[in-house]
Amino acid sequence: MRRRIPRSILLQLLIAAVIAFTQFVPLANAQPPTPKKVLVLYSTRRDAEFSKVGENELPRLLDNGLAGDLDYYSEFVDRARFSRPSYDAALRDYLHMKYDAVRFDLVIAMQDIAADFVTKNRNNLFSRTPLVVLTNNPGWARLPNTTGVINPRNFTGTLAFIRRMQPDIENVFVVTGAGPVDKEYENAVRGQLKSISSPPNIIYLSGLTTPELLKHLSQLPPRSAVYYVLVSQDRLGAKYHPLDFTDRVAAAANAPTYSWVDSAMGHGILGGDLYVQQLVIEQVGQLALRVLRGVDPEIIPVSTFTASVPQLDWRQPRRWGIDEARRPAGTLIRFRNPTAWDEYGNYVIAGAITLFTQAVLIAGLLLNRRRRRQAEDELRGSQDELRKSYERIRDLGGRLLQAQETERSLIAGELHDDICQRMLLLTIELQSLNLASPSTVTDAVSMARDISKSLHDLSHRLHPTRLRLLGLVPALDQLCQDVSRAGLAVKFTHENVPPALAPEVMLCLFRIAQEALGNAIKYSEASRVSVHLAAGAAALRLDVSDNGQGFDVEAAWGKGLGFMSMTERSETMGGSLEINSRPGAGTRVVAWIPDTHYSAASGLVA
Repeated sequence: MRRRIPRSILLQLLIAAVIAFTQFVPLANAQPPTPKKVLVLYSTRRDAEFSKVGENELPRLLDNGLAGDLDYYSEFVDRARFSRPSYDAALRDYLHMKYDAVRFDLVIAMQDIAADFVTKNRNNLFSRTPLVVLTNNPGWARLPNTTGVINPRNFTGTLAFIRRMQPDIENVFVVTGAGPVDKEYENAVRGQLKSISSPPNIIYLSGLTTPELLKHLSQLPPRSAVYYVLVSQDRLGAKYHPLDFTDRVAAAANAPTYSWVDSAMGHGILGGDLYVQQLVIEQVGQLALRVLRGVDPEIIPVSTFTASVPQLDWRQPRRWGIDEARRPAGTLIRFRNPTAWDEYGNYVIAGAITLFTQAVLIAGLLLNRRRRRQAEDELRGSQDELRKSYERIRDLGGRLLQAQETERSLIAGELHDDICQRMLLLTIELQSLNLASPSTVTDAVSMARDISKSLHDLSHRLHPTRLRLLGLVPALDQLCQDVSRAGLAVKFTHENVPPALAPEVMLCLFRIAQEALGNAIKYSEASRVSVHLAAGAAALRLDVSDNGQGFDVEAAWGKGLGFMSMTERSETMGGSLEINSRPGAGTRVVAWIPDTHYSAASGLVA
């Protein structure tokens, strides 16, 4: 027998099925949200500062407000050609062809040129599209399906800023260009500044050539200021980016330069009551988001928004000697050099914590202070003893060198006055015997002459009399000639060497040159050696260089007496010696003798 299901249970099952169906069907038919399409029409060219700020900020604001569901387009009006009817028609046709298949959710007209264009062509281009307008015209007439922001330009605020910063101001020179946009701004400035009571003397530098304008600005009278408004074209038709021209004006003017828009900051202006473009863009973005979220534009009231903020370039008052404290209350100071606290405040806090932590350790370290000081005192005593010992050794070295030179002089005298004379007599005797036995005596005479010459050369090497009689330069010149031979060219040059030098200085440099040349001849296998002697304002310098095989200076140091002898001689004169060489790269010996050792004797002034 079949059991019947109660009606109450059937009813519950039916209700559950209906609920499940109603929840499932929307999920099955759900589609991803359609991005909001927005067209922004600028009244300025793409490279204008307002366009740059708008393109940087507006897409970001809208995209964030719509959680990424944004399809953003932008177009730019060339204001220099907008007055031509053909351009108006061409722009309309271009937008119609480009966006004919696009249905925008919102069109934003940025400033008056774009607003006028959309008003004239709305029926042909965007007849059903909501419109948000940014206008500078206080008398703007609102259209259907439209809302907007009125942002009137204020040129009087900067003049008040000038009078605040320069209380003694007498002349304000207003700078504008010759282009259509420049003239539009000039007319607006003239109209607003007329309403000021008791203004300073206002002179308009308008529509000049660039050289004329810059010349005027460089010759302004005292107690003047420059009010830069806009120059996009000069009288000769030369086109300029207004911000680039700001730099020219500020650089040429002999008085502080001010402006009315914040983009001029950092281009040499002192400041002003500046139109902040980013604030305006943010205001338009918030209004556009309300419309894109479904609010009827016609119920959103049109607001008037002032976007002027007094700003001051921190560097400029110092340049012009203006007291920064005169700035109006609430002035934004830019480009201020950060204070020490701004840069290092965090480090100071961290350092204070570290110092507090280390205080305990420092207390312990202070206990060892006395013993450390005792050790330092003992070390100083040892250093003093070492220095005295070094000075005694150096003095002894100088005395040994002097004794060596004295002994050499005595030996050279003996050789020259005794043995050389005897050798001369022997040579004469042998020549007189030449008639008796020519062949034997001729060899003996030749040998005697060789011995005599060797003794003569040895005498001069031991004690160079030419150095004492003729001076250092002739003695070195003769030394270079004496050691020159086939296959080895020794060249001597000199520069600004005084004719009179102290004998000990001449002997020191002569011995160093003699030793360096001897080493080059014996070991370097050089084909060319140069000796250069030069006197400067601070030192006398001897340079001996060869193109030989070179050597390892560190490895060779201490193996011979030559290097130590040259070093000791130069240090005895208060100078120094430097030997530069490496295998395959030749050798260079440089000796310096300070001017204190030769200026008094030579007459030089250090």
